[in-house]
Amino acid sequence: MSAPEYGRAFVRWREQAPEWHAYTHHPFVEGLRNGTLPRENFLHYLRQDYIFLINFARGWALAAAKADTLAEIQAAAATVQALAHDEMPLHVQICAREGIDAATLEATEEASANLAYTRYVLEGGYSGDFLDLLAGFAPCVLGYGEIGHRLRGSGGPYAEWIETYAGDGYQALCHNVGALIDGALVHRLGPDWAKLPRADQLAKRFATATRLEVGFWQMGMDGP
Repeated sequence: MSAPEYGRAFVRWREQAPEWHAYTHHPFVEGLRNGTLPRENFLHYLRQDYIFLINFARGWALAAAKADTLAEIQAAAATVQALAHDEMPLHVQICAREGIDAATLEATEEASANLAYTRYVLEGGYSGDFLDLLAGFAPCVLGYGEIGHRLRGSGGPYAEWIETYAGDGYQALCHNVGALIDGALVHRLGPDWAKLPRADQLAKRFATATRLEVGFWQMGMDGP
């Protein structure tokens, strides 16, 4: 199955990220696909990911504040909506079935890998601009879309998680975010943005965020 293309910038950044395959084919991901991932590792990951998503939503809210156009504000706001009302409730539902209530979930102490990634993205947004935020967000948003696309129909104990990211709603979000990135680059840097030094800086930010995603999966594999 060919990898999905969520826009020009994503395809270019993915090709320039040395650890992209290690991220999208991590043993944790393969354990989700074939159902061999221990449940306690999945729940450990899920609790950390819930805290991650809180910070991720804050980052997208910051993107709305750094946006130049109404369309960019709307796209950032729509992503916050999807995170808060679609993705995070899935975590709450799964954990509740496992006896982990919402209060316990929100009290989860952040693991080092979680802190590293979320603070990297947020710091890039505070000290940088809209493009810095998008380059930091992209491996998470679009990487999960690619993983969901590849794992679609796997079945097994993690089918609910897989189908969330394989589903039409999330895949549409990925295409929208990819278009947002492409449009933001052209708006700020012009149609030949890929030839500018700024393009290399953003590709490196994307690659660093990808490396931190690998660390996040490994945190899940290592368990609580």
